[in-house]
Amino acid sequence: MSDFSLPAGNVEGAMMSGAMVIGAGPGIGRAVALRFGREGLPVSLVARTAATLSETAAVLAAQDRPVVTLTADVTDEGALRAAIDVAVEELGVPDVVVYNAAIIQSDAPGQLSARGQLDAWAVNVVGALTAAAHVLPGMAARGGGSFIITGGMPEPKPEYVSLSLGKAGVRTLVELLDLEYGKAAIHVATVTVAGAVAPGTAFDPDDIAEHYWTLHSQPRHEWMRELVHDG
Repeated sequence: MSDFSLPAGNVEGAMMSGAMVIGAGPGIGRAVALRFGREGLPVSLVARTAATLSETAAVLAAQDRPVVTLTADVTDEGALRAAIDVAVEELGVPDVVVYNAAIIQSDAPGQLSARGQLDAWAVNVVGALTAAAHVLPGMAARGGGSFIITGGMPEPKPEYVSLSLGKAGVRTLVELLDLEYGKAAIHVATVTVAGAVAPGTAFDPDDIAEHYWTLHSQPRHEWMRELVHDG
């Protein structure tokens, strides 16, 4: 499912680059989308439900930013790939992809079933791999771009087993993707958020969103693999 709109007079045709935010819910996803929109980039938004996207899309549209909204469960490989394909067809190969989907829950060792651990891993890590494998070859062929994953848990915590494992997996995935695509001018990085995100706190999503723009706009000789927001 998609909803596509272009401001009259600002865009010639539908093939443009821009930012793609996967996991564009309230909080960091919304803040990142609006941050890139302020730089004049078209934005494609992917989330599990259309209701999650409507407010962010409305704000971007009111600012005359081209916006595409798409629904996909990141654990559904076919649906996620299809959503990416629609976004690329509508706006072009993105300049930057942000993977922000995650299952955030507390679970002690052995508390979560094996199925529960696999479900968390599928969202926290495998969805990011699916997105990267599908979009990065086109970005490399186009000549570069950024792929940024939201990380967390700088240190593993026994009360957050599935999240600790997932965020460790994200760090490894970032390193693997950098080895594969860094030479093709793809900046692969993670923004590690070391606390609970909430507006008006030291972990305000608008403040965190600045890190994504910083990473995307860094000159190649200054590329960072990880940027930590510790409040």
